[in-house]
Amino acid sequence: LGHCSFYFSCRGSWSKLCGTNYPVSIGFIVVNEFCERFSYYGMKALLTLYFVSYLHWDKDLSTAIYHAFSSLCYFTPILGALIADSWLGKFKTIIYLSIVYVIGHVVKSVGAIPTVGNTEVHIALSMVGLILIALGTGGIKPCVAAFGGDQFEEEHVSERQKFFSIFYMSINAGSLLSTIITPILRGDVQCFGGDCYALAFGVPAILMVVALVVFIAGSGLYKKNPPQGNILVEVCSCIGFAIRNRLRRWKYEAPRAHWLDWAEDKYPKRLIQEIKMVLRVLILYIPLPMFWALFDQQGSRWTLQSTRMNMALVRLFWLMLNPLLILIFVPIFDLVIYPLVGLCRIKITPLRKMRVGLTCAAVLFGPPVWVWVWVTVVDPAPAGKCLLQVYNLAEEPVTVKIPNSDLFQQPIQHLQVPTHTWPEGGTEGRVSCSLRNGAWREDGEKTASGVRVFWTSETRFPAEPPGFTLEETDNIHKSDDGNPFVRFVNTQPEALEVTLGDTLFAVDPGYGVSANRTVDRGRYSSVSCCSASGGCSNFTLGLLDFGASYTFVLTQAQGLLDVEPNNVHIAWQIPQYVLITMGEVMFSVTGLEFSYSQAPANMKSVLQAGWLLTVAFGNVIVLIVAEGAGLEQWKEFVLFAGLVLAVAIIFSIMAHFYTYVTPEQLEELQQDDDSGKKKGGGVRKTKGGKST
Repeated sequence: LGHCSFYFSCRGSWSKLCGTNYPVSIGFIVVNEFCERFSYYGMKALLTLYFVSYLHWDKDLSTAIYHAFSSLCYFTPILGALIADSWLGKFKTIIYLSIVYVIGHVVKSVGAIPTVGNTEVHIALSMVGLILIALGTGGIKPCVAAFGGDQFEEEHVSERQKFFSIFYMSINAGSLLSTIITPILRGDVQCFGGDCYALAFGVPAILMVVALVVFIAGSGLYKKNPPQGNILVEVCSCIGFAIRNRLRRWKYEAPRAHWLDWAEDKYPKRLIQEIKMVLRVLILYIPLPMFWALFDQQGSRWTLQSTRMNMALVRLFWLMLNPLLILIFVPIFDLVIYPLVGLCRIKITPLRKMRVGLTCAAVLFGPPVWVWVWVTVVDPAPAGKCLLQVYNLAEEPVTVKIPNSDLFQQPIQHLQVPTHTWPEGGTEGRVSCSLRNGAWREDGEKTASGVRVFWTSETRFPAEPPGFTLEETDNIHKSDDGNPFVRFVNTQPEALEVTLGDTLFAVDPGYGVSANRTVDRGRYSSVSCCSASGGCSNFTLGLLDFGASYTFVLTQAQGLLDVEPNNVHIAWQIPQYVLITMGEVMFSVTGLEFSYSQAPANMKSVLQAGWLLTVAFGNVIVLIVAEGAGLEQWKEFVLFAGLVLAVAIIFSIMAHFYTYVTPEQLEELQQDDDSGKKKGGGVRKTKGGKST
């Protein structure tokens, strides 16, 4: 720092960093964004698992609520932009909505404490907390980016472009650290007898407090543009007046170059030109939500897909893959790829970058579709049928005969598990099957998804076999977190307790079956088994692999595989993460700077909010498809991919005809408007007699 100096701009009291054109104030803004993004993504990284594991919602509902929350976070920027540009200004808006943000985090953390009320209370607190968080994060989102851009002079375009890259890197640095830390706090720290969601949500709340304190600390260095009045209402009024005036007078007057020019009778030329600029950009944004519809599935569908894969890699590495790739790709693109493309005499424009980013997202569909089709799936029994698996626990082959059925024609060998669906016709829905007097019947309870029958000796119908065991419900699916299912069958005449890691299984005597529970994936070389009389012994189970379901027979400790382990390694998801991250760097980073540079001074936050609305509508699309379409997952991926490809083509055509706005054009408009005011005495009278 010996060669660095701080000096004050002649236009204000904000200082520059080390003799460069970078204001010192952006350091506070970048640190604030880092802490805020740590807070947001740290909470969001656990959200789907929190819904599934803590609130016990199903996957579709969890996906729907996840994307509904994401949508709300990107709809509320309109409210934040309106408050900032029309009332409080960006600085005060960021402070006040950050306080709302902190309160939301606190409420969300309290809702994750098991001792606070029942499930309904937890759901209520969680939803209130998420709504407040959405108001806070969405409200400050357009303001922080635009406020950072405001710190630069208009002539420092290059520095401002690099600021948005640094700003985006701070977002992903916060995301990277939070996705490492909060899962550790949830899983490795135990509280209230289970995973510590309260602590995992509480730490992001603390980071949001830090973000607020850091932002306030830089108050004296900021360049604070005052609010410009109720600009959004003025814009809407101008558009409405232009439409009404055109409908009333187009038959009697000469046509005008643009339909907004019909507002010149009441509104200044500069405002009309600014609205034209904003509308051109907003129209360009219409197809863009499809990119975010695909991108934001990383936190829902891709997470659920990974639970069906072999997650031998460290899970934390997977959670941090996207932000880590962002931190790698942003400097590579800025310092290497873009300059190399420029040397090839190819003009690099923001819209060209965004087009390539959309194309990467369209190409992305291949890996997830292929992975989803390839992963091992468990097919449930069709409607009107039940799944029947016969376990032969006898020491010799067993012949099973079912009247009026050709099932089980071959003898079942010791510890074999043949599987069939039965009957061919039956009542709609899930049915419960039982064996009575040599005949199978349907009782219509519609409560079972599977049946297991355990045989211990040769059996002749119609006698009920000794050792017969019937389960009304069973697990024939992959676990929600990817861990293996385990259960035990007790062939002994006394009750047994099996300790597997930290999980205790109680097994009734006489072919009793324990609960089917998930355990951590790994090798279990010393499993404790204790009887009711006090005797204990140890045995080895070996590797319990991701996604499998095991039944172990005690005390033989013989293993029967109900569901195959996940046969596709999670590393096959790497190509889709690489492609979507490359698309994000070219699409999202460029979109932030493009939205700022193409907006008039008094509409920076509004256009930033318009950009963020594309994210909101993208999540709405996912919400509609996930809840309404009812497609198989691979078909859903293909649908999104086809839509993104179509959008990439449409956007390329629209971008080809877009004309960029330069700062010089805005300056000329300002000068024309000022001269018009001087000629008119500085005051215009409207029809209502009000001065403007």
